[in-house]
Amino acid sequence: MPRSPIGDILDVNGAAVHVRQDGAGPPLLLLHGYCGSVHWFDRLTLGLSAGHHVIRVDLLGHGCTGGSSGASGLDAVSQARMVAAVLDALGVEDVLIAGHSFGADVALALAAISPRAGSLVLIGQAPDYGYASFPPGSPVLLPIVSTLVRRIAHRRWVRFASRFRRGVLFDDPLQDLADHAVTAPAMARVVLVERARLLAARPLDEQVADLALPCLVILGRRDRFYDCEKTFARYSAAGARVEVVEGAGHSPFLERPAEVARLLREFRA
Repeated sequence: MPRSPIGDILDVNGAAVHVRQDGAGPPLLLLHGYCGSVHWFDRLTLGLSAGHHVIRVDLLGHGCTGGSSGASGLDAVSQARMVAAVLDALGVEDVLIAGHSFGADVALALAAISPRAGSLVLIGQAPDYGYASFPPGSPVLLPIVSTLVRRIAHRRWVRFASRFRRGVLFDDPLQDLADHAVTAPAMARVVLVERARLLAARPLDEQVADLALPCLVILGRRDRFYDCEKTFARYSAAGARVEVVEGAGHSPFLERPAEVARLLREFRA
């Protein structure tokens, strides 16, 4: 399914990486999660770009970025190396790095290797899968669903039907399906199988404590994947500041963009 970039395409170690920049001021990097793209932050960026240099990157295997043909190089550490090269190319310093869901793993891995990292924000992500509530059989069913989405996402009848979807959180009602359709199939195993093993060995709250960077965690009270109270307690114990967005789920910046933008602005200041 063809996609049109809304930013620049940078050559990063042989991969064509899609990077979008908005505004001017202190740099703020936004990293999407699994099956996402830079478009997931369209509305959030509106509340940040007046006073910040907002940088958005399509991760490898996502959106308009290359590197989606194979299974290697899609894990969080490999993604972080790619994003570190992007920050080097842009020449930004003291960057606030915000990552949502799988993007939180990438944000932490990036902060561990890049001297350009100044502070961290983790959005909607528990430290590990110890109390995750994913649908049964997700590692098997998700690749099948992804294949189906890739086949139908471009059909006219799907776009017509999308107009009647309830609770659409994107300017384009088909945005989430379009992003899912172009996500590398290998990402399902990276996120649902390999990631579970990696987080069990070294949870994100442990990584937060080890890095000792200023860290804000933003959670949705109604997150359907992770228990908010348990996640709050673990990150607080690791020394992070934790904020809960009432009435929001796993992606609070989509449901409450103005509130999340305010939290980011205050933390950056």
